Amino acid sequence: MPRQARLDSPGTLHHVIIRGIEKRRIVDDKVDRARLLQRMGDLSKETGTSVYAWSVMTNHAHILLKSGIRGLSYFMRRFLTGYAITYNIRHRRHGHLFQNRYKSIVCDEDVYFRELVRYIHLNPLRAKIVKNLSGLDKYPWCGHSVIMGKEKRDWQDRDYVLRWFGIKEEEAKRVYRQYVKKGIVEGRREDLVGGGLVRTLGGWSQVLSLRKSKEKVLSDERILGSDKFVERILEEADEKIKYHLSIDERRIQAEKAILKMCRKEGVKVEELRGGSRRGRLPGIRSRLAMDLVEKMGLPLAEAGRRLGVSTSAISKIMMRNKEDLR
Repeated sequence: MPRQARLDSPGTLHHVIIRGIEKRRIVDDKVDRARLLQRMGDLSKETGTSVYAWSVMTNHAHILLKSGIRGLSYFMRRFLTGYAITYNIRHRRHGHLFQNRYKSIVCDEDVYFRELVRYIHLNPLRAKIVKNLSGLDKYPWCGHSVIMGKEKRDWQDRDYVLRWFGIKEEEAKRVYRQYVKKGIVEGRREDLVGGGLVRTLGGWSQVLSLRKSKEKVLSDERILGSDKFVERILEEADEKIKYHLSIDERRIQAEKAILKMCRKEGVKVEELRGGSRRGRLPGIRSRLAMDLVEKMGLPLAEAGRRLGVSTSAISKIMMRNKEDLR
């Protein structure tokens, strides 16, 4: 069955799940976790993406976010590509780090926002990484500690989350923490991460009841919400322009960027692709490599072909330009 297109309208609430390829690690230690969060935070501010809840596990991560003007695909492409490059360089490995396709679920904010914040923030407790709620309050690799004021992440929209629980901060924190505590006994919620019809109806018992009555309800694997919400999102998706670009479209973008830079700097494209290190050419090539890989999401090998250098040369350029690797 072919994969469905992403529902990628700017300003949409998404529950995003990223996983390591073949269930392998995506972080090895505190340094990796800090770099992943720094990249996510920097990009959220740059793209106007609002991050409300998150948890970084060993081989996967959850994020609740509202996409910015460039849409989810643009944000995730730059986030995952950039982090994978730094991870591979640091650990001297090659190849894919993440599963090729991250999971994203469009969510009905009015109905599910509070539940999703709680569910995502309880991940470390469900996985027994922390022993209890007090441990979760201080756990640095989950957005719950930010909401509780124990950790500071200026890119996480803490105030927006707290406003769902109260007007005054201390009261809102108390109500929020009590709400999280009540969710501990619920364990894994299939109705929040399971199939489309399960999400639409709120659980398997409702699905079985529906089957007995033979009533039809619109559902979609990509959407968490009522059938009316599903219908509205699908109608909007048909009308709005998507920001997800194919590899061919990205190649066209890359060629335009190369031509524009060469005209601006007064050099010939042939010179740039000839591998010469004369004058300003290495610096121009370096800036273009960063743009092609990080902003346009081109694979390293493809960026190398566009710039007339090897894949390893692009890797070295990326490494030199990563301030956090100095």
